[in-house]
Amino acid sequence: MNLLTIGEILADESKNVEFKVQRPKDSIKYMKTVIAFSNGEGGRIVFGVDDDTREVVGIPKENVFSEIDAITTAISDSCEPVVIPDVYLQTIEDKTIIIAEISPGKQRPYYIKSMGIKDGTYIRVSGTSRPAGRDLTAEMYYEDEGRSYDKVIRRDLTVTDEEIAELCRQMKEVAIANGKSKTQEEAVKDITKNVLLSWGLLAEAEDGSIHPTNGYVFLLGKDEFLSHIQCGMFKGKTRAVFVDKREYSGPLWQQIDDSFQFVLRNIHLGAKLEGIYRKDIYELPPDSIRELIINAVMNCSYLQSSHIQVAIYDDRLEITSPGGLMPGVTLDKMREGYSKIRNRALAHAFSYMNLIEAWGSGIPKLLEAMKEYGLREPEFQDLEIGFRINLYRNTEDTVIRCAEENIQSGTQATQGNTQATQSTTQTVQDTTQTARDTTQTTKDTTQTTTQTKLSQEAKTILQIISQNPDMTQKEIAEKLGWKINRVKYHVNRMRQQNIIKRVGTSHKGHWEVV
Repeated sequence: MNLLTIGEILADESKNVEFKVQRPKDSIKYMKTVIAFSNGEGGRIVFGVDDDTREVVGIPKENVFSEIDAITTAISDSCEPVVIPDVYLQTIEDKTIIIAEISPGKQRPYYIKSMGIKDGTYIRVSGTSRPAGRDLTAEMYYEDEGRSYDKVIRRDLTVTDEEIAELCRQMKEVAIANGKSKTQEEAVKDITKNVLLSWGLLAEAEDGSIHPTNGYVFLLGKDEFLSHIQCGMFKGKTRAVFVDKREYSGPLWQQIDDSFQFVLRNIHLGAKLEGIYRKDIYELPPDSIRELIINAVMNCSYLQSSHIQVAIYDDRLEITSPGGLMPGVTLDKMREGYSKIRNRALAHAFSYMNLIEAWGSGIPKLLEAMKEYGLREPEFQDLEIGFRINLYRNTEDTVIRCAEENIQSGTQATQGNTQATQSTTQTVQDTTQTARDTTQTTKDTTQTTTQTKLSQEAKTILQIISQNPDMTQKEIAEKLGWKINRVKYHVNRMRQQNIIKRVGTSHKGHWEVV
């Protein structure tokens, strides 16, 4: 047992402590808290302290042992599964209080027997006990039994071999696009129906038929409501005024990229010169932002009727995922790299597609990156029904500028370099080059039509490709002073949109505007 200090007694009620001036005659009034503590991280109910004034009133000495028996009996008889509390005495200010310590349960969900599991299941949220509801109750069942909801078979749905083959093809394409080196790209192997079965994205029914699982449905964004990401930018530090909002659907890997780009468009971007190249510096570490969005998707509770939300305020970036911390996971453990996966089938898919690297490395890397950027430490909030991470922006930095302004200037610089190159090359053009110019004119016309649908960054790359079709992605990155992954992302998007294509190998081929 851990004795309370006078400071803890005088502090406000918290997620793990609740005060009662005396034992209520109606045990339901504190049994809800017992259940909530059992379904969460545990906690203590302190009898003999006024919950309004924090005054230690104590329990009459002649009644303490009968009160302990009454509390112990009520808890043991009222809860299902059975909860065995640790009830003990403590003396503070020469007054005796009774503390009922409730340990985290190992057979969740716990509920008040007389109310039934539907109405009698409670959780702890911000210092209060509230009904869990059907969705959270179901999630507790899955977590306690070590099952993953995304592996549950959908017998109401069917999937064809052609659809399976198309998913495998798309996933391989994404894996190659996310490769950070040529070696990693070449290491990507084909996947088949059997691989999807082993991951839990497909499942075999008793009659031998193959059906998709929840993970398959969520991965492809086929759920009409749950598998969406909501993004918003707000004026000020609250959600009172929208500046921009988007809701992304479709395959989860596409939602991740769309949400990531939404953040980059709406945070500040500065620049510095390294030699003759300009290097873009975002006010928040981009790699960490992307990884946090990926983790939010991978650990989202798809049993809850809510979405992943990415919100940008004047002072912070806020990423919220439905579903609190998994059992056994604490904020301190997370900081040290400890992790548990809620959606295991999706985790297999994300790992294959090179969306995640080492398990549990995200939070330690985030802490280090924020420190390198000179920003305050991220804020982690376990909301019980959700998990939130706040990355605080440096609102006093007057040097940084809006991302679109920098991208526009980068585009203008690129156009200037291109024009200079064209004027030099023009003096040595022959008949063959003239024919090539005619082809280029056709490409430019196509480019004008497609550019209206592209981001400024993609337009910058497309401009370079149109004028220098022989350049590799690495050379484009060096020319712009960008990281290679940033170029790969936009190039892959344009290839998927059938705007450009690569003819030949990555080193000896050339680009064509379709």
